[in-house]
Amino acid sequence: MTLPKISLEFFPPKNLEGSFRLWETVQALAPLGPEFVSVTYGAGGTTRQLTHEAVTTLHKSTGLKVAAHLTCVDATRAETMAIAEAYAAAGVTDIVALRGDPPKGAGGFRPHADGYGSSIALIEDLAATGKFTIRVGAYPEKHPESADQATDIAWLKRKIDAGASAAITQFFFEADTFFRFRDACVKAGITAPIIPGILPIENWSGARRFAQACGTAIPQVLDDAFENAARAGNAHLLATAVATELCDDLIAGGVEHLHFYTLNRPELTRDVCNALGLVPAPRLQQVA
Repeated sequence: MTLPKISLEFFPPKNLEGSFRLWETVQALAPLGPEFVSVTYGAGGTTRQLTHEAVTTLHKSTGLKVAAHLTCVDATRAETMAIAEAYAAAGVTDIVALRGDPPKGAGGFRPHADGYGSSIALIEDLAATGKFTIRVGAYPEKHPESADQATDIAWLKRKIDAGASAAITQFFFEADTFFRFRDACVKAGITAPIIPGILPIENWSGARRFAQACGTAIPQVLDDAFENAARAGNAHLLATAVATELCDDLIAGGVEHLHFYTLNRPELTRDVCNALGLVPAPRLQQVA
């Protein structure tokens, strides 16, 4: 079996304890040799400054290629592009460009009066600078705000045509979900790589709530399996097996790159990658 490339997603720390947890996660997973790591924004842009600090710190101190999430929420076009230019000045030239989630209780996305109305306009402006590698999000199952999946795919094609070079999907639980989406994208004329997003299940009830919120289908077999595993006290073993099997199926179907949502917890992602045959390189050394 050909070993896949991987990338890793982290979220920015909100306090000192979170900073230690992020660094420990990076230390544990960097030896797996990720193609890049990304750092998210909170809903409503609530972690904008924290994201910037985490991205620039990881870039300077680890030598990893770091991709910064950038959204359209609660900022003017000038403010958003100023953030992007600051990343470029710091040597960070990978961006994950997203519309972004509105603040809790906002009742839906409302663009800033002087801001970007969609991710497409943001992608166009980022691409026009010629400074960035731009990746975007994709939904292998219908976006909760979309009329249907055909609309989602048409929108994804517009994002690729606007200047994005690849897409990273929302997580899903069955490989066939990704394959159907990938085939539909090819049929629609999308030739850019589509990277499947993998969520190792640290906590089934939390993953289930997240899935319901973003429209991800929840197989009954997983409900039953995690209920039984919780009683038996072997949920970690089940989670490792479930994620490894999903990744094996994707690789067998031609997937060459897996993107792991780590939730700043390294153990499951590390165990799954080890099960796939990814051998750690020497431990990450901090760059002066």
